[in-house]
Amino acid sequence: MPESVSLPDPAHPFPLSQLLQIEPPPTPDDFAAVWRERYRQARAVHPKPRIIHTGTAHPDFELYDLQYQSTDQVTLGGWVLIPKHEPVRRGVVVGHGYGGRDAPDFHLPIREAALLFPCFRGLSRSPHPPISPDPQYHVLHDIDRPDRYILRGCTEDLWLGVSALLHLFPAVAGHVGYLGISFGGGIGALALPWDLRIRRAHFNVPTFGHHPLRMQYPTYGSGAALQSYQQRHGDALSTLAYYDAAVAARFVQVPVHVAAALSDPMVTPPGQFAIYNALPHPKQRYVLRHGHAEYEGQAQEEEELLQDLNAFFHDL
Repeated sequence: MPESVSLPDPAHPFPLSQLLQIEPPPTPDDFAAVWRERYRQARAVHPKPRIIHTGTAHPDFELYDLQYQSTDQVTLGGWVLIPKHEPVRRGVVVGHGYGGRDAPDFHLPIREAALLFPCFRGLSRSPHPPISPDPQYHVLHDIDRPDRYILRGCTEDLWLGVSALLHLFPAVAGHVGYLGISFGGGIGALALPWDLRIRRAHFNVPTFGHHPLRMQYPTYGSGAALQSYQQRHGDALSTLAYYDAAVAARFVQVPVHVAAALSDPMVTPPGQFAIYNALPHPKQRYVLRHGHAEYEGQAQEEEELLQDLNAFFHDL
């Protein structure tokens, strides 16, 4: 896509044909080496997972509170769902959006699965001052320190989430999946290439794709905070080059399903499709009319997407 194109309104749908032509930005020469070393270091951390039954009654699941240790001595909180009436044959880690998470999702279409819902550092059940829980500030935490930028820690939180899952349910090894929406989708794309314990993944309107384009298109949310920082300081892209979900997607080695939107006021569609386009095959997509919005026909799209995911994760 030419860099000189006029900037559309963020609520205006992009043509699908245009979005499918977007390529990821250049890959730093040491990108893979840097991330493989980070993964190696994170795997040396024992997650020390603890679960306590909440006492909450649900017809299909036992619901547990979760805590585990991540890197930098960060304690993460979340939930674990264990099916009541089915054996546990697979495990799934589920990432949340930048709004955080107040509760686990009970509607996911993956059967016979233990579901782990961590909250990334600084957000919801994982407060860690001085990291701000406000997305506008969270996304800027340590952005002037490329090796300590917040997205590194959140990616490590996901890797340690997989470790926690496997400590709690060792029988699911070889059958681990990941689902992430928005913020969690972008973190999933950063984490997935290096952690081969994850065998299949789904990213829903994923963020952090193609940062140079994200700096150009009108947007709200964390993208606007990054744009404002770049305008004031001019040095964000040197850090963000190592935290680009579209660049990381080039290195993915397992099947991925992506739900990407034609219009989205919070995560610009060119960034979402840059991630999808960079993924090697096998990959699948579901095209949403809108992301981060309520709209007519949304319920039907959500139902179709759940059916897609049921089929996609059937062989996990």
